[in-house]
Amino acid sequence: MCLAIPGKIIKISQDQGTVDLGGISQEVSLTFIPQVTLGDWVLIHTGFAINIISESDALQTIELLQAVYAK
Repeated sequence: MCLAIPGKIIKISQDQGTVDLGGISQEVSLTFIPQVTLGDWVLIHTGFAINIISESDALQTIELLQAVYAK
């Protein structure tokens, strides 16, 4: 099973970006979504931002992941 997690774009430098993952910063490739802008929420899989998603979808996914991993 593969899992993509949501993160918020906080920095962009060419085809690389930095995402905030709940207080942790992670570098990701923006190769697949070059139209991404600062503040966008993206799904991240294996170091690549693969899709732009809404903030509400991102927050709902984070809430579900926290519930699952809290057990």
